[in-house]
Amino acid sequence: MFLHTHSTGCGQPLVLLHGLFGSYENLAGIARALADQWQIISIDLPNHGQSPHSDTMDYHSMVADLHSTLDKLGIAQCALLGHSMGGKLAMAFALAYPAKVSALIVADIAPVSYSRRHQQVFAGLNAVTLNAITSRGDADKQMAEHIAEPGVRQFLLKSLEKTEHGFRWKFNLEVLAQCYDELVSAPAADGVYPGPVLFIKGADSDYILPEHRPQIMRYFPAAQAKIINGAGHWLHAEKPAAFVKLVRDFLLSQHTKI
Repeated sequence: MFLHTHSTGCGQPLVLLHGLFGSYENLAGIARALADQWQIISIDLPNHGQSPHSDTMDYHSMVADLHSTLDKLGIAQCALLGHSMGGKLAMAFALAYPAKVSALIVADIAPVSYSRRHQQVFAGLNAVTLNAITSRGDADKQMAEHIAEPGVRQFLLKSLEKTEHGFRWKFNLEVLAQCYDELVSAPAADGVYPGPVLFIKGADSDYILPEHRPQIMRYFPAAQAKIINGAGHWLHAEKPAAFVKLVRDFLLSQHTKI
């Protein structure tokens, strides 16, 4: 499967991978900030954004999709930056194809399995009567019965689009629900990625915990970690300047070592 991509900037390639329910546009601010020194390739993951839909979704198939997409783009090696589910995909890809990854940046996720934590989001999304609403405001009101946080609803509404046949979600809601247990599982792999890895954690987030360190070091023996204070799971949106500085400093430090 060839995934939808958006490219900007020039230099060594840096591939950006968004999280669950998102699209490449979620990391657009990061792309703009880093395009002065790198070629930024932002990708819509399968069943998201403008990428094709399929009946299955797991990390093995997404690694294959990412590999074929990079091949078609003529990218032999790149740095990878992934947030949340995109971070899991980035880790799985680096473990499967270590020679193709010059550096790895993982934003607020660990290579472990997580408990279900999106039940209210799915309930809110399923509450939207797509064939009856006339505006995003209508959808927002329906979701609000299940999703209290306005910021979460606004994030989800970015993937609601109006077509000539009415409103539709850009992401494949049915398949995301069916495959959810796969998506919150650890990206199974037997390999090791020996290259440079930076984990960036939001201080107020519980996605990366001290007990995850042995699993991280098992797969990524050269891993280092940084924490952004005052940020939660959406650290790149909450503290964009701090996030960009960590990414830039890390990538530039790798260039100086070569």
